[in-house]
This record gives sequence, C-alpha cells and structure tokens, in this order.
Amino acid sequence: MKILVANLGSTSFKYRLFDMREERQLARGSVERIGAPESRTQVEIEGATRESVATVPDHAVAVRRCLEQLTDPEHGCLRDAKEVAAIGFKAVHGGRLSGAQRVTPEVLDAMAEMNPIAPAHNPPYIEAMRLLGERLPEIPLVAVFETGFHATMPDRNRYYAVPRAWAEKYGIQRWGFHGASHTYIAGRIAEILRRDDLRVISCHLGGSSSLCAIRAGKSVATSMGMSPQTGLPQNNRVGDFDPFALPLVMQREGKSLSEVLAILANGSGLLGLSETSGDIRDLRVAAARGSEPARLALEVYTASIRHYLGAYLVELGGADAIVFTGGIGENGADVRTGVCADLEELGIVLDAAANETAQGEARISAASSRTQIWVVPTNEEIVVARQTRDVLEG
Repeated sequence: MKILVANLGSTSFKYRLFDMREERQLARGSVERIGAPESRTQVEIEGATRESVATVPDHAVAVRRCLEQLTDPEHGCLRDAKEVAAIGFKAVHGGRLSGAQRVTPEVLDAMAEMNPIAPAHNPPYIEAMRLLGERLPEIPLVAVFETGFHATMPDRNRYYAVPRAWAEKYGIQRWGFHGASHTYIAGRIAEILRRDDLRVISCHLGGSSSLCAIRAGKSVATSMGMSPQTGLPQNNRVGDFDPFALPLVMQREGKSLSEVLAILANGSGLLGLSETSGDIRDLRVAAARGSEPARLALEVYTASIRHYLGAYLVELGGADAIVFTGGIGENGADVRTGVCADLEELGIVLDAAANETAQGEARISAASSRTQIWVVPTNEEIVVARQTRDVLEG
C-alpha cells in the first residue's frame, strides 16, 4: 500500500510518498507559489532531485503535477497513479471531530466551524480537500487531526475555568496540537529506551512550538489550548495572553477586535517582541550584535518553555526523559542549554559537549542525570501515513 502525505499552506503543497509494507519513503517533493504566474516544483526520488517551473493555479493541479512526477516513465517511482491508495492530510482542527477521519462533507463542515480558531490553517486545507474530492474522486482522502493525540488528557487539564456550558455547547476547551509530532516522539523514545511505561516531556520547538506531558505513550497535558495561538510564544503568534487586555488595546489603538486579533495572530510572538524577526536564527544574530529586543524575545521564549517544563514535571511526578524535537529543538543547542540550566537539584543535568555536537538521534544528558535528555528528529509524515492506512483498513 502506497500513501501520499500532504502538508498544505495557503500557496504551497509539500508531500511525501510512503510504501507502507516497509514504511519506506519513496519520494518527497513540493510545489511552491501556487496561484502565481510561475510555480516552482521539486521532487526527490532515490536521492535525485529535479526542479521545474510551471503554472499551478490551485492545489488540485498541484497534486496532479505531483502524480505526474511520481509516474514519469524515466524518473518516477510509480507505474500508475492508481498505486496511490490514499492521500493523508496533517490537518489541524476538526473541533467536534478528531483523530483520523475519511474526508466527507461532514468533516469539511466541522473544520469550517473551527476557521475562527485556526484561521491560518483550516481554510487552505478545506479548499484543497474540496478541490481534490471533486477533481480526483478516485483517490480517497483522509484527515489526520493534530488534536487526536490529546484526546486522552484528563478533564482537569482540558477544561478552562469558564461557564461549563461553553465547553459543552461550543467546544471551549484545551484541544492541543502538534499531535503527529508528539505521537512520534512518544513511540520512538519508548523504542529507544525499551519501555512502555515512560514519563516523557516532549518539546516540539520550531516556528510553532508546544510541550506535551506523556505518560505510558498517552498525552496527559499540553501547552497549546483552544487554538494554535496559545501556549509558548510562536514565531509571529502571541502564545498565552490575558484577554482582558483586549479592550484596553482596542481603545488606545483605535482598532477593532478583528484588527487586534490579526496582530496577535500575525504580528506578535517572537516577531512582535523583537521588532526584528520571528526566526530564532535571525534573533541570535541580532542579539549577538547588541539588540536588546532580540535578546528579550529569546529569553521570554526560553522562560516559557521552562514554565511548562516545570508544570509537567509536577504533573508526571518527575520525568524519565525530556525530548527535544522540531527545527529549534533539533538544532538549537543554545535553547536546550537555556531550558536545562540550573536544574541539577531536579536530576536534570545536560552534557555540554554532547549537546553542542548532537546530530540526529542523540542522548545529551550527563551520566549523573536521573532524567535522560534526548534530541530526536520528529517524523510527523509517517504518523499521518500510518493513521491513513489504518482508516483504509478499518
């Protein structure tokens, strides 16, 4: 069985093709600048990369271009597009529907209900799924929602202290995100340490970041809440924020609620704090050159990670492993150092040399550390592929 995994942006389509008999990646590729006069496509098969420029007006055409590349008689890895059993989507928020779902009008309607909560994510997925359903009806579509992994959270960590009717009527609760990444980390660290009863704190740190407390492979708490705008400061999204500040900002700035929310979703986070960039690589450079706002943004980011790390150590009664993943988690030795600083009394001791040289999967805790500290590159796509296969076989 071959599964195509799709990761969509408003103007992009990134994909990986897996042969699920061996869970082997056959190809990966992307289409950028969808809808522009010239779109750039790239595909990598067996280490060979090919690029081209074409007009790609929408995501359905992007998928067709992808299938043409994969079935190219000379360079492709498929004899026929019918070999693709399904397309699995790393979808974000289905609200009342979660887990892995065969895409139907009901699923699309449930996603649309959450558009105000995930305005940067849900609309492009809905549009692409509808187009693909109409133009490629022969290929089943499966949505694997990021919220699914967190369905095991106990009510004490799910409910907000608001009128309970809001939760029952409108789904006002902590849903949590990055489910595919935290799922992969939970499974992979259990394989590495050969235990299925682990207490794990998964730190998915990147342009979008979240922490998750995991007990015996199941989520018990996570930093993101009702929307992907909450929890840690994101690259350009606010993170945790007191809603009672909204009327003050609206009054003093003379802005509407929608305008202020747009700033919180697109002009805040590390970008808003630093007034420079939401990319941590840029902030390192700026801070090294003496930028106080850039230094502050880095420190606020690290402090927020430590805040949730401390909470989850209490929730779990300690941790057997702390795992760093995501672009920053895998490559940011400085961030890992800051997060683990001065935690020796808690049995968390970083090996400075191992931390600086870590590549791929690597243990970076000192021999004296009671809690193991690891860097583990995530693989969200294989999680989506597995769950898509399970839906087809279900």
